[in-house]
Amino acid sequence: MSFQKDEEPHDYLFKIVLVGDSGVGKSNLLWRFTRNEFHLDSKSTIGVEFATKTFRLEDGKVVKAQIWDTAGQERYKAITAAYYRGAFGALLVYDITKKVSLDNIPRWLRELREHVDNQMVIMLVGNKCDLRHLRQVETEQGKQLAEEEGMLFVETSALDSTNVEEAFGQLIHEIYRLMKKKALVNESMASFAVPQHNNSVVIRDPTSATKSSKKKKCCS
Repeated sequence: MSFQKDEEPHDYLFKIVLVGDSGVGKSNLLWRFTRNEFHLDSKSTIGVEFATKTFRLEDGKVVKAQIWDTAGQERYKAITAAYYRGAFGALLVYDITKKVSLDNIPRWLRELREHVDNQMVIMLVGNKCDLRHLRQVETEQGKQLAEEEGMLFVETSALDSTNVEEAFGQLIHEIYRLMKKKALVNESMASFAVPQHNNSVVIRDPTSATKSSKKKKCCS
């Protein structure tokens, strides 16, 4: 996939949320991806902010990612909960130099799943991997949690750009893949729909015609 200028017309709009403790680097991941910027003096997000980036998939379709950065502080929980709704994907972020930020991931995951569709794509992100000398969370710990909870996984660094575009790109590619799969299933189901006079739709078993032809006719 290739990233484009945000003004380009798009075929799809995907809302993505960044979730995790305050100070894990969610805002810098957002700005690194959308503006290629990093701010050492960045302050905690108040409420919610968002930015967008548009890119082209391999099949030529253009996706506009609308990325929401949610505040990690508990006192803003009531504000941010509403912004989970309608999201297609999430980056669940922890700081590899703070074990407690990984310990809190299950709580964030429960909250996230309370407000979103069960088919939402979630990626677990271990941020600040440039700070290897301060690491408190091993890569395998993150991978294991991701596998247990059915999440994608990657370690990133907003400071030196390690895996930032890859993380967002993989997430959006997976959202698109599942969307296409769901569309094909719906199309397949619709092909067996028989309109009724009362405007309802009945799903027809494609094997029913074969079964009925094998039944013996009753005597009159």
